[in-house]
Amino acid sequence: MFQVTFSEQSLSELNLLSQSDQLNLMEKLSSLTSEILSGENNSVGTFVRNGKTFYRLRIDDLRVYFEKIEISLHCHFILQKNSLNDFLVRCKMPSSSDAVLENHQNFWDYLESLTKK
Repeated sequence: MFQVTFSEQSLSELNLLSQSDQLNLMEKLSSLTSEILSGENNSVGTFVRNGKTFYRLRIDDLRVYFEKIEISLHCHFILQKNSLNDFLVRCKMPSSSDAVLENHQNFWDYLESLTKK
């Protein structure tokens, strides 16, 4: 079991959710294991950015982007599904390909801009 920490952006999004959605998200994140993160489970996507491994977890209409740091999971972004899809459509990128996202700087610029709100 991992300790879960949140960036300012992800904490802000978490606070906007209903209590039941917050509990659901926390349950899904806290139930992750090293085995799941190692790729033995298709429910968690992975990609590498600047030498770091990031994970993407889909929870209902949310996409949670996080990083494993020693014994904790640091949640960088919680995004509403439609916001991410809008971005993908604008960039004409296939939503099923993490490798394309990893190599497309506009995706990362967009995610970084969310932290500045």
